[in-house]
Amino acid sequence: MSADSSSDSFDVTHLLGIHPTSAQLISYLLKLSQKALGASTQPEVKSYPDAVYFNYYQFGLSLLFKPVNGYKPTTGLNNAQLQHANLVLDGIDIYNVLPPKEGATSRQTKPAYKSYPLKTLTLNLASIAGKERPGSVTVKPDTTGKDFVSCMGEPDRKGGGAGPSTGSIGIWCEWSKDGVMVEFGGEEARGPKAWETGKDAAWSVISIFPLKES
Repeated sequence: MSADSSSDSFDVTHLLGIHPTSAQLISYLLKLSQKALGASTQPEVKSYPDAVYFNYYQFGLSLLFKPVNGYKPTTGLNNAQLQHANLVLDGIDIYNVLPPKEGATSRQTKPAYKSYPLKTLTLNLASIAGKERPGSVTVKPDTTGKDFVSCMGEPDRKGGGAGPSTGSIGIWCEWSKDGVMVEFGGEEARGPKAWETGKDAAWSVISIFPLKES
């Protein structure tokens, strides 16, 4: 995990605040489509009065748009019925589908999302007084909890991992000053000892959100 130097990457944090029809977003989706063997750039749309989701299952990507300027979409609208000028990107979820452990016997449900098609993901990091940190970091499919902490420092919030191994919630960490939350997957991220073994767990979902004004 290091400063980004790969052409096969993209700083998704720069997308926050743009509209669904932004040229920057369209270019980004076309790049994902090329990596996903020509998968469609048309999303599954789920609209609600306070949020509109654009889900790209083939890209391992979900975008949350926030209505602005008093706009309140009704439930069940399609893309053509939305007022794109009154929607701004307020959240990004990126999925990393982890392969099952060899010899695992637990039932596996087919994930709705495929893995994010780019080999690396760039995250822009905030400057924090008194701490040496890179300006951005590059995340790969096998980046673990230990990798995140060694680069970003201890999280501001964390949770999950409690309960029995079967059906428990995976551990998650949030770096509030960076606008990043990471959920971890695999057996290492679940169960009563998850915070001991979770350092070796790879990420399953990265959520990116706007920084809150202080």
